[in-house]
Amino acid sequence: MSASAAPVNHAPWDALLKKYVDSAGMVDYRGFQQDSVALNDYLQQLAAHLPSPAWSEPERLAYWLNAYNAFTIQRVLRDYPIRSIRELGGEMTLLNTVWDQPFIVLGTEHYSLNDLEHRLIRRQFADNRIHFALVCAARSCPRLRNEAYTAAQLHEQLEAQTREFINNSSKNNLTEPEAPAVSAIFDFYPEDFAKNGSTSVPELINRYAERPIDAAAPLSYLTYDWTLNEQ
Repeated sequence: MSASAAPVNHAPWDALLKKYVDSAGMVDYRGFQQDSVALNDYLQQLAAHLPSPAWSEPERLAYWLNAYNAFTIQRVLRDYPIRSIRELGGEMTLLNTVWDQPFIVLGTEHYSLNDLEHRLIRRQFADNRIHFALVCAARSCPRLRNEAYTAAQLHEQLEAQTREFINNSSKNNLTEPEAPAVSAIFDFYPEDFAKNGSTSVPELINRYAERPIDAAAPLSYLTYDWTLNEQ
């Protein structure tokens, strides 16, 4: 993998998001299809300008968050129309799901979406807010932000994503503090929410929640809706 001295300009991705993603994070995939040349040009820029150790941590994390979300859109478009991204692979986690397919080419190496999330992002960045920024094209995922992540705005963007996700009643039901029903994301990555500045899932939730929950309350997890996040 060769690295680039200058960080990538994410303006082309920003323009596509503003054009084809609404304020609720729902995606106009047909529109993206018509602009596939612009999307592919941006992905080629990512492939040709890999993060360098000279980049700041926000520059590197913004690169990987945008890469994950943009390549997810590209993967959906390859087989669109579909009802769910899960249709694009098998059912064996970490073996043959759509997230295990090494369709991403960056530099001279092939990557899967799981590689980007688990090998690169989660290992390199001690920030569990990433789970509210990575969007796997499903309705229960966090909202796809209709702007690109940038180094200059990254902290504010991740704070907004986390606060919005936790207080979104379609993602988490916090109306009963003694019996909160929360997103399955917290069940997928429990260890991430007990480190990196957090001590537990309830502690993280209460840091952002408009209606705090009982820190000792048992958590139940909402069924994940894998329906495509389509307008």
